Amino acid sequence: MKASKKNAVRALLLAGTAAILCACASTAKLGEGEYELKSNKVVIDRSVKSDLSAAEITPYIRQQSATFTLGRRKDTTLVVFNPSLVGSSEDRILDHLHYLGYYDASVESKVTLKDKKKRARVTYTIHPGGRIKISSISFDVPKGGDFERDFYADTAFVSVRPGDYLSEQSLEAESERSSAAMREKGYFGFTKNYYYFEADTLSGRDSVKLLMQVREYTRNDVPANARTISKKYIGNVSVSRPSTLPFRTKALEELNLIRPGSLYKESTVSDTYERYRLLQLFSSVGIELRESSPDTVDCSINLTPSRLQGLKLQLEASTNSSGLVGISPQLNWYHKNIFHGGERLSLGFLGNFQFRPSDNVRSTEFGVSAGLTLPRFLGMPNSSFKGAFIPRTEIKTSYNYQDRPEYTRNIVSASYGYTGRFYRHFFYQFFPLQVNVVGMHDIDPEFYKSLENNPFMRYTYQNHFDAGAGGMLYYTSGRDLTELEPAFYARLSADFSGNALSLFKKYMPLDPDSGEALVFGVPFAQYVRGELALGRTFQFGVNRKHSLATRLLAGAGYAYGNSSVVPIEKQFWCGGANSMRGHQARALGPGRSKPNEAFSIPSQTGDIRLEMNAEYRFGLFWKLEGAVFADAGNVWTIGDDYGEEGRFTSDFYKSIALDSGVGIRADLSFMVVRIDMGVKLYEPCISSWRGPSRWFEKDGFAVHFGVGYPF
Repeated sequence: MKASKKNAVRALLLAGTAAILCACASTAKLGEGEYELKSNKVVIDRSVKSDLSAAEITPYIRQQSATFTLGRRKDTTLVVFNPSLVGSSEDRILDHLHYLGYYDASVESKVTLKDKKKRARVTYTIHPGGRIKISSISFDVPKGGDFERDFYADTAFVSVRPGDYLSEQSLEAESERSSAAMREKGYFGFTKNYYYFEADTLSGRDSVKLLMQVREYTRNDVPANARTISKKYIGNVSVSRPSTLPFRTKALEELNLIRPGSLYKESTVSDTYERYRLLQLFSSVGIELRESSPDTVDCSINLTPSRLQGLKLQLEASTNSSGLVGISPQLNWYHKNIFHGGERLSLGFLGNFQFRPSDNVRSTEFGVSAGLTLPRFLGMPNSSFKGAFIPRTEIKTSYNYQDRPEYTRNIVSASYGYTGRFYRHFFYQFFPLQVNVVGMHDIDPEFYKSLENNPFMRYTYQNHFDAGAGGMLYYTSGRDLTELEPAFYARLSADFSGNALSLFKKYMPLDPDSGEALVFGVPFAQYVRGELALGRTFQFGVNRKHSLATRLLAGAGYAYGNSSVVPIEKQFWCGGANSMRGHQARALGPGRSKPNEAFSIPSQTGDIRLEMNAEYRFGLFWKLEGAVFADAGNVWTIGDDYGEEGRFTSDFYKSIALDSGVGIRADLSFMVVRIDMGVKLYEPCISSWRGPSRWFEKDGFAVHFGVGYPF
């Protein structure tokens, strides 16, 4: 242990020395009288009230300094300070301040040179000055006709109001908003360039009278080319695709909302575009509109197909200091147009193998699944739905085989439901039918005997029939579910099982020992289960090369009626490549309980789960990035089945496990490959903190390999 510590310290010293030598080598390349631009600093004069921030001004500096992360230069090119760009940076900053409405602003710059280190630092001081308020707003638009009536009907939504500060930014934003509103009312080709603004400052220095005009020619045109602004209607509509893409014509036409003879509306065009894009069949969707007469526009839709079939491979692997190794491969094949109507067929194969190379303990899991997604609400044509988002019908089935030292389990599952989205940021899933049939076989007699004094565990490992409904609501501030940009998300899922079957309980046979009602000779499960996930990713630093990802998980399940426990496959667990990374999967909890010795391979579960994760990510070099993370969480039971140690009580916080660790990721564009090592900081089962000297003891750490970010 002492030798490993010395090696670690030596490695850190070598890395630090290398970073210093690299920095010295870079400045040695400078010529006589040249300096490296070390930094730019923006200072805002706060003696005058303003909403300005340094981050808002920095992009307008013409010469940016090189960025560093942990001693490594993100940009390997040395930035040689150019004094002439300081003055042009002042001009750009001043132009931006005027655009924001700071018409009396001024900018001062100060250059600090350090001859010995050959470095230059530039400070830009911003004096915002005063701003001018709008005292009144009047309008001037072409008289007569539909446009005048439609424009004035929209003035209730004007974003620039008396009392607001005057700025080119706000006027541009209003012209964008207003022109979009007019295009929605049929005025094809109408843009912000038809808007003109005049500010009358004669009434006073501190306020202006604003005149908002709409002319019949654009800002880049002349009055002689003026044309009456009029509404347009849809003329001819055509949809084209390559003959190599087999697709039913009727299904393709149902997606199109642009109809001949209808009034042009920009939202109709964008909704049609989204419908074709969300089909995920086309690499590009082109919608071209051209004016064919003074009151008609023709539309042509051009679709370019994408690859219809593909394979996806996912792999997770873990090991810990006790020698337990886990490997979880998953392979999925998909076809996006299996029945020539945008129907998506997917076949999945998964495995989960856990073993210790030092003994014969093994756990093997195989699974196969099939899913069919129909791009419509089964039984209703797509033309029945308005807007861009059409519900999809999903039919899924799967078989899972688990062979553990203690038992063999078979699970057959099937579900039927609908998925879709509300507006742009809300997604949903609703499955009115979810069925699981679980069969237990070859239960080890010694294992079953160990459960005699624990009804919770005994009922958990029995045959059962699970039929109910479930759903999920998901919100993301990003554009799509798969978007990797920094975003906030919230996911709420719920399952309700056994309630419909319980209505017929009096007609069912009863188990003579437990009194449970039986379906097909096995008890049916009755429970409710819910889970909430909240996450947020923050980006910061120069060029936004640093990020902080956070996540909160909370879940609970409760059995009632015909069941005394939630089925094992619906219970919660912690640990693994995407959870508490200082632990192996299912090796934590419940509560302060010690690991159940009845299991050769961990299988610790509970009715309640709480977990918090935070991960700081930073660039290293090439395609590599590093991560430092911390996790806190555990699972608990609701009853006393695990004793007081496992039960969720008011002092549950005392049984929250803590771990931390480091990781490295390789961003290969098409996938992210990562390795994480987590160490245990606090173990509830022994109510003990682990210091650095105990991190690498038996069962003190875990190493995980995964594809994609953990959250």
